Amino acid sequence: MQRVAVIAGAGPGLGASVAKRFARDGFGVALLARNKDKLDQLRGEIEAARGKAASIVCDLSSEASIQGAVGEVFAAFPGAAVEVVVYNPRFFARGPFLETPVAKVDEAWRVLALGGFVLVQQLLPSMLKAGRGTVIFTGATAAMRGGAQFYPLSMPKFAVRSLAQSLAREFGPRGIHVVHAVIDGMIGQAGDTQGDSRLDPDAIADTLAQVASQPRSAWTHELDLRPLSESF
Repeated sequence: MQRVAVIAGAGPGLGASVAKRFARDGFGVALLARNKDKLDQLRGEIEAARGKAASIVCDLSSEASIQGAVGEVFAAFPGAAVEVVVYNPRFFARGPFLETPVAKVDEAWRVLALGGFVLVQQLLPSMLKAGRGTVIFTGATAAMRGGAQFYPLSMPKFAVRSLAQSLAREFGPRGIHVVHAVIDGMIGQAGDTQGDSRLDPDAIADTLAQVASQPRSAWTHELDLRPLSESF
C-alpha cells in the first residue's frame, strides 16, 4: 500500500525540502499551498527524481478549502494510507502593539493555528483506522517566548504548541506520534548556511524524517533546531 505524506505549506524552502525528503523515502507526497505554479514546479522536480507527488491548491486559512484539499489527497492516492502530516505554513508579520490591525492577527491565527486544527481533524480518522501515523507541527522561537512587536506570530505559535501537546496526550496512546519542532533561527538556502548563521532546510528535513520513523519506545515530542551561531 502506498504511504502518503501530506505537506501543508509546501512552498519554496523548508516545505520543498521536507516534501523531497519524504518522497525519497518512498512516500507519495501531497503538496498543499496556495500558489499553483510553484506547486506544479515542485511536483515536477519530485517526479523527475522518480517520486510520486500531487499538487493541491489550498488556502490554509479556510476550513472549506482544507476540507476540499483533503478530498483531493485521497482522490490522488486512492486506497493509500496517510501516515505523515507536516503542518508548515509560511506567515510572518510584526509591528507595534497599538498599530497592529486586528485583521492581521486574525489572519495569522487562521493560517498558523486554526488551519492546523482543521487539517489534522480531517486526516486523523484515517490514521486512527490504520493504528499509526505522525503529525509534525513546525514551530518557532515565538512558540516558546513572546517578543516585543511579534504579536501576530507569537500568539498563534503558542497555540500550535498547546495543540500539539493536547493531541499527543489524547492520541499518543492510540498510535499517533505528535511532534512539535521548534525552528529557532533563520532558514537559509539548501547547502548554504552562511557560516553556520542559517539553518539548512535539507538538514531540517532530514531530522523531521528521522523523527517520523522513530520506534514507539523512544518517541520525541518536542525538539528544537538552531544554527551553530544561534544562542540558547
